[in-house]
This record gives sequence, C-alpha cells and structure tokens, in this order.
Amino acid sequence: MGKRSRQRQKNQPAGRDNRDNRDDRDNAGWGAGYADIVKENKLFEHYYKEQGLVPDGEFEQFMEAMREPLPATIRITGYKSHAKEILHCLKEKYFKDIQELDIDGQKMEAPQPLSWYPDEQAWHTNMSRKIIRKSPLLEKFHQFLVSETESGNISRQEAVSMIPPLLLKIESHHKILDMCAAPGSKTAQLIEMLHADMDVPFPEGFVIANDVDNKRCYLLVHQAKRLNSPCIMVVNHDASCIPTLKIDCSGEKDILFYDRILCDVPCSGDGTMRKNIDVWKKEWSVFFWLQLRIAVRGVEQLAVGGRMVYSTCSLNPIEDEAVIAALLEKSEGALELADSSADLPGLKWMPGVTSWKLMTKEGQWYSDWSDVPSSRHTQIRPTMFPPKDPEKRASMHLERCMRILPHHQNTGGFFVAVLVKKAPMPWNKRYPKTGGSPAAPTPTETPCLPERAVEEGEVGGPEGKVDGEAEEEVPKGASLAQESAAKQVCGPPAAKKMKLFGYKEDPFVFLTEDDPVFTTIQSFYDLSPDFPKLNVLTRTHEGKKRHLYMVSKELRNVLLNNSERMKVINTGVKVWSRNSDGEEFGCAFRLAQEGIYTLQPYIRSRIIRVSVEDIKVLLTQENPFLSKLEDDAHAQAKKMVMGSIVLKYIPNPNAPAEPQCPIQLCGWRGKTSIRAFVPRNERFHYLRLLGVEVFRDKQGLGQKQKDEGKEEVEDEVEKDTEEEGAVENEGELDMENECGGDSGEIGGLKTEDVLEL
Repeated sequence: MGKRSRQRQKNQPAGRDNRDNRDDRDNAGWGAGYADIVKENKLFEHYYKEQGLVPDGEFEQFMEAMREPLPATIRITGYKSHAKEILHCLKEKYFKDIQELDIDGQKMEAPQPLSWYPDEQAWHTNMSRKIIRKSPLLEKFHQFLVSETESGNISRQEAVSMIPPLLLKIESHHKILDMCAAPGSKTAQLIEMLHADMDVPFPEGFVIANDVDNKRCYLLVHQAKRLNSPCIMVVNHDASCIPTLKIDCSGEKDILFYDRILCDVPCSGDGTMRKNIDVWKKEWSVFFWLQLRIAVRGVEQLAVGGRMVYSTCSLNPIEDEAVIAALLEKSEGALELADSSADLPGLKWMPGVTSWKLMTKEGQWYSDWSDVPSSRHTQIRPTMFPPKDPEKRASMHLERCMRILPHHQNTGGFFVAVLVKKAPMPWNKRYPKTGGSPAAPTPTETPCLPERAVEEGEVGGPEGKVDGEAEEEVPKGASLAQESAAKQVCGPPAAKKMKLFGYKEDPFVFLTEDDPVFTTIQSFYDLSPDFPKLNVLTRTHEGKKRHLYMVSKELRNVLLNNSERMKVINTGVKVWSRNSDGEEFGCAFRLAQEGIYTLQPYIRSRIIRVSVEDIKVLLTQENPFLSKLEDDAHAQAKKMVMGSIVLKYIPNPNAPAEPQCPIQLCGWRGKTSIRAFVPRNERFHYLRLLGVEVFRDKQGLGQKQKDEGKEEVEDEVEKDTEEEGAVENEGELDMENECGGDSGEIGGLKTEDVLEL
C-alpha cells in the first residue's frame, strides 16, 4: 500500500500489530507491565450485548472469561514420524508430574488434549504462560517446551489459531498461499500437512508465505526453517495487491492458481483481550476495507474448486460477516460458503449472524443505510450493512461462518469462514486476457477496490469512526460496457514497478547439472541417478559456494519464472555446507543436519547404521573413539575414509521399549574418533526420545548422576552462537579437531545437562 498506509502501521499498534499477538505472543509472560490496567470497557459490553452475538444468559460468563488469563496450549508437529514418541514423552514424563503440583495455592490440573484436534496432537492446561515461565517447580517442563520449540517439534500456539489450517484440508499436492503469514504458527501447520508422509522427500505441493512487514518476514523465516522443508518460500508483499505469478507448463507460460489459500487478515483484535490486555483501553477500530481488499485478491488467485479460509481474531461482525457478505455479493455466485460443521467434531462454535448494526464512536446506532445521515455518507457505506433482500441474504448461508466465543472452551475469541470457488470471478470474465495488449488486464490482476478507497484503522467500532468507500474509478477510454462493469467491480490498476524495502537479499542461483561442484559430491556420497541436481541452489553468483540448498521442482518453477515479480526473502533447505579442509578427505562439502531427511534418500554410501546405545554415546560425548560404538557400527565405520557421514537408526518393531521412529543424524568420521553434528536443541530432543532426561537448573549447577553403570559425559561444551536476523540457520558452532570445517553443530553435553541415562 501507499505511504498513508505505512504511516498508519506506525500509529495503530492495536490494529495491524494484533496479528502478531494472535499467534506467537505466547513467549511473553501474561500480565507483565499491565498491573494498572482495569479490564473493563463499558462501550465494548454495550456493543456486544446489542449485537446479540452471545447466547441469552451467557453474557456474564463471556465477560468473566475475557478477563481471565489465556490457558497455555501446545501443538506437537504432526508431519514428523516421531510425533507419537514426543506425545508419549509428554504424557509419561511431564504431564503426570504437573497434575500433582500446587503453586501459590492453585492446584495444577492435568493437561488435556483439545477434543477437536486430530490424534491428540494439541494440548491445553490451566497454567498461564507466566506460571510456566516463572515457577521453579515447572522448570523442567519449561526447558522442555523451549528446547522442543526451537527444534520445531512443538509449537506454543493459541488453540483458536490452530483452526484455519485444519479447515483447509491440505493434501501433499496442493499449492498453498498464506497471505498474511507472520509470525508463522499457521504457516508451520500448513508445512506439516504437506509432509504428512515422511517417505516423500519432495511433495508436489508447496507453501508461499507472504507478509507485508519486511522485518516480520524474518521472524516468519525463523519459524518456517525449524521444519526443514524444501517446499516453503517466504515473500514480502502487500497482500491486497500481491502479484500474479507465472509458471512454466509444458513449455508455455501459465498463471499460477492456488489450490488452498489462508487469508488470516489484520483486524482490531478484540478477541485477544485475554492475552493482550492493552486492547481493553486502546482505540477500537475495524479494518473492513483492508480486509475486503485482501480477501478479494485471495479469491482472484484461487483455483476453481479450491478452498480459501478467511479468519480474524475479532468478534465484530463488521470485520467478519460483513466482509464475507460483501465478497459473496461481488462474486455473483462464483463463491459459496462451505458447511464445515462436521469437520472439527468437538469444537464448540456459534453460527454466523445474518443481521448486525453499526455504531459510531459516540455510541450512535445505525441499522440500515437509509438511517445514515448524508453527512456520514463518506464514512459509512451500504456494503457494511447486511443485504436487504431476505432471499439474497438466505442464499449466502452466513450461518455457516464459525464464531468461537472464549467462555465455551476456555479459548480466545475467533472467527473463521470457509469459501469454495465454483467459477472464475465475474470481473475476470469481463476482462479476459487478450494476447498481451498493454491495455488489457490479465486475469487475477484486478483488485476489486481502488487503492484510495479508505483509510484503514478508522472504520466503525465502538471506539473508532467509520471511514468511507470512495467511488470506484473507471479506466480512461473504457467502453460503456466496461464502465458499467467497473461500477460493480473496478478495473485493473496500472502496472507499477515493484518497490523493494528492507534488507537486500542475496540472489538465488540454481546450479546446472554439469556444475563442477557435483563432481566430488556425486562420487563421495554415491548419489542415486534420480537425484534432482537442477533443484540445488546457492546464494551467490561469484566466489566459492558456501552453502547448497534444495527446493522442490514446483518451487524451482516459481522462482525461475518470477524473479522480477516478487521479493523472495528465503526458500529451500540447506543440504550441504562447505568444509574448508574437506577436500583432502575427498569432498569439500559436508552434510547439513537441516536437510538430512530430504537428502538421505538419494545417498547410497557414507551411511552407518547405529543402535540406541550408539546414539546415546554420539549425542553425549564430544569426540568418542570408534571403539565406543557397538561392534556392528564400529565395523562399518572402520571401512570408511574420513569425512562427513550419515548416522542412521532404523527402529526395531520387536523392541517396543526403543523409539519406533527412524532417526538420521549428520556426523564426521575422524581418524580415530567419530562425532555427531547436531544442534543443541535437536540433540536434547533425540536424547529424550531415547529415555535420557536432559535438564539444566537455573544456577547451572546441575545434578550428579546417581545410578551405577551410567555413561560418562564429556565436561566440555561449545557455546551457542546466533546471528540475529540472519537468513542462515542459527545455532551452528565452529567445528574443531578432525572436522576442520568453518561451521558445524554442537559437540558433547555438560554433565549437568544429562540427569538420567
């Protein structure tokens, strides 16, 4: 958007920023710095009583719930095959201890699974985030959450935020657009669903995650990179005018239409009062026009037969049903609301409303456009009211929208609607593609509302004023038929040169099949003939290639055909990193842990099969001698030359006490020793799966191992380093001794880190 909109972002922290708060403010202690805020707002109560959104006799319960802190909720990432192992670890090691605790006179209830989330992959507890972070009795649990979150195995995410991705019904071949993605909790769910089958390293589908805020895009990158997927791309655009992308289809350029779109729009955030206490006292505005523009842009890019989920963390019908009604009316039957009532059994929700009223800042109500005085006609527009025609209103089926009220299941407030596209949008039909004439708009490049239509952030809520919809502009020289059509849906904007803000990103350079870098890699790792060399990229045109990344075939197609159309922040997963001394061992590139699950299916050598006991040794000791391995692994390692290796554990179904999920680790075979190169948090994760309790008390003193016969652990550990805001994966450490590389993962663990083997 233009300068006015960017200035509004600075001046309206309660509006645009509330989308941050919806998903990932769980890292902040609840109530910190808000001691003096009284959780009362008479105008809010009056507004929602009058709208009738809360069932009769429940309004006091509704308000009491809004004043209570939000419960802590966590979600186990569902696409990794060891999700069941993490769930078992949670149930047996943490939840049993928690339910017996009494903290400050409050008895901790046993965490319970969210009844509507599949496979017990999401849990909630009555403990607030503040209690979890501050209580010494919960320090183990807190460390577990922090460590597993950094590893990408657990997300601390608000319960209602988990709903939209589930309603999209993602399959592995779907092309997905997340329009307003930061900070990325929902994006992570989308990626997980693409990778539901871990035996497929490159799903046919992909996720393009967009956000208008350049800085927040890097937070999004951090969230997405925890999942180590080659099928994610982060881009930086205004969602209301996100560019139409082209793809190569059988040698011809075609438009990219998405199978699934998540349209989680900026909003006033009045459903977040339980965790964002400042919302109680801030100016209350709605974002109707911005939301409608984003939603229109979304359905334009949606494939016929595709699904788009529109969601807000607002309870206000002006930001919810009014936007959906306006969108349906403009679609002229091309869109319909899907009935999702049976999709999430166990979820309690209220049907969408079919009538609502507008209220000004002064508390004046308007039930119909005819009641609005002419002095307010530039502020309040007919589109904001429910459709007058009862038959048209009934045909929209607004009752299929879902509003989640906080007191029904102890959650935040939320609104969600599922739209299915039945036919091309009517304005795309009116302006067909005509051989590339500069005056002819291309399909899906026709924003429904003019850029100057409104000043967002000043639209009608109890403490905001309604701003207006300007008359829609008609391109000069348009025919009478075009003018008539444009009065209903405006024509395309003039082409604009893409403006770039924020950091200047390094280029994405794909390698050719005959690139010299593959010569030693191919022979050293014995890559299979079907290895997709064309999917490998680097981030430099000149000089030595430091890191090599991989993307899926479909994302490669998008990148190659849209380099001038979009600003890409990050994509792909790192698979190899340069090792400065590696050439003397046969290959200048070592394997990277981030991409091992993507790359390993193509590697036919340098693989050592290890046992549970071998992994314990490798993850708790700095540089164990080869003789520390069990006989089978020892024999395999002795046959290999020095250099990067894969350490592969295959579960034994006849040993149910051992992890029943495959484990793959990057390592280094030295002259007389062997080493695992795994980031600290992932190291802790795998040790927990193996039954090793990992804990470090706040004083750093640790506890001595008491049982006899337990493994000795090295007393040296390298310090974590992190480069803030970097696109490269954080937390890597310098390799020492026989590794001889420039950057690597962690060595051994301190004695205080490991309590029980």
